Amino acid sequence: MANLTINGRTYEIDAEPDTPLLWAIREQAGLTGTKYGCGVAQCGACTVHVDGQQVRSCSMPLSDAVGKQITTIEGLAANGVMHKVQQAWIDHDVPQCGYCQSGMIMAVAALLEMIPQPTDEDIDHAVTNICRCGTFQQVREAIHSAAGV
Repeated sequence: MANLTINGRTYEIDAEPDTPLLWAIREQAGLTGTKYGCGVAQCGACTVHVDGQQVRSCSMPLSDAVGKQITTIEGLAANGVMHKVQQAWIDHDVPQCGYCQSGMIMAVAALLEMIPQPTDEDIDHAVTNICRCGTFQQVREAIHSAAGV
C-alpha cells in the first residue's frame, strides 16, 4: 500500500512499487483524464505534474511519487475556474480528437510556471508532446495567448 497525494487529496494505492504512476492514477484513484499513449515516455499523453514539474507518468514508478504533490488535468482548474491554458485551448479551438490534449495542457501549464512569456524556442524545447492530429500551430497560438503575448 502506498499513499499518493493527487490534486490535494490522499489516495490509498494498492499496487506494486514499480507500477507506473499512470496506472495508479487511472486505475486506483479513478482519475481518467490522464491518458495512456505510448508507454515509453515519448508521446506525452500521460503528462502530469509532480511537485510542479511535468512528468511522463507512464514511466515513473509509483514508489517515486510517494510523498510528492501530484496534479492531474482534473486538478488544474481552481475553484471552478479553468486554468488559463485550458481556456486558451477552448478560445483557439486546439483539440481535434482530443486524446493528447490533457497531457499537452499539463506540459504547457508547467512551461508557463517556469517561463511566463515563452518564446517559440522555449515552447519547442519544453513541449515535446505528440499530437497525431497535427494541431501544433493552434497549440502555439494558444500558448502565446495564455501567456498574454
